[in-house]
Amino acid sequence: MDDCIFCKIVKGEIPCRKVYEDDEALAFDDIHPMAPVHVVIVPKRHLATLLEVDEDALPAVAAMIRAAQEAARIKGIAERGFRTVINCNEEGGQVVFHLHMHLLGGRKLADGLG
Repeated sequence: MDDCIFCKIVKGEIPCRKVYEDDEALAFDDIHPMAPVHVVIVPKRHLATLLEVDEDALPAVAAMIRAAQEAARIKGIAERGFRTVINCNEEGGQVVFHLHMHLLGGRKLADGLG
């Protein structure tokens, strides 16, 4: 997608503070962190929302999970614990329409989801 900010980050057109990268996913620090550790994980393949994930796209989701595991280890929160969140569509809180996961940690997170 030509106008997708996350596609531009994946292509290296927009800089990021990279935490982890492999052939299928990229993890980078969020520019507006909601916790001491806040990493955004994106598949390199453009999928607008979670609703676009079909059987062919499952490897992209698996890559996001692998990247979240590695980012949690790199950031030193794997053993203490963390939260992952995928927002879907406007009412679900999705702002950038490129599938992405938030990895949050570094402190005790509030109970409940809203």
